[in-house]
Amino acid sequence: MKTSLTIQMEEALYYYCRENGDIVIEEVNMPEDHGIVDTLSCRLISENQFEWRCYELKISKADFHSKAKLSFVGHYNYFVLPEALYEKVKDDIPGHIGAMVYHSYLPAENLTLPGYFTIEKKPQKQKLLVNEQTLLFRLIGAQAREVGKAKQTARGLRVFSTDQLYKELKKRQPDYDLFGGGVNFYDRFVEDIQNQAIEALKSELEATREAYFELEQRFLEGD
Repeated sequence: MKTSLTIQMEEALYYYCRENGDIVIEEVNMPEDHGIVDTLSCRLISENQFEWRCYELKISKADFHSKAKLSFVGHYNYFVLPEALYEKVKDDIPGHIGAMVYHSYLPAENLTLPGYFTIEKKPQKQKLLVNEQTLLFRLIGAQAREVGKAKQTARGLRVFSTDQLYKELKKRQPDYDLFGGGVNFYDRFVEDIQNQAIEALKSELEATREAYFELEQRFLEGD
């Protein structure tokens, strides 16, 4: 599970890349067993050539030194680090890899992003390490994945079967207390359904009364 700091860095990096005119997407499977890059961006430069950048986000020293594969296959490659971590690991960053340092904004109103970046170490350009057409296909595939998520979110619960919803509610029932006071999500859901049923019955009863009153008036007028 991603930490709140990772999510903040990921969000800020996304908009940083967009502001520089890049196409950008998170969590892209690299070709040829090069792992999964945290963020991949692509920029169209002169003569219709693509320029690729790979970003690996690290938030702790253990994370930085983990044995997880680093997907530095782009023309330019960066570690993206919080300021405190950068000071601890800056001497361990390879010479050809760049370093972007994340700075959180102090809590304030009307801020659209949680923080900003400074380039503490510029990367050296390298030859693309994978087939560009395959890399482009992976980027398109990742974009399609996110579009699918957005469409699913827009459609809401309609994309799930009743059985799936019931199983999820049943799984969460013992643990969730999202509303406080000992009322968990499952109980709240059942209560809402019951209230909806009551309101629906009230509406039907009122409609029946109105229909009965109308028929009674017609009968009296006929007499």
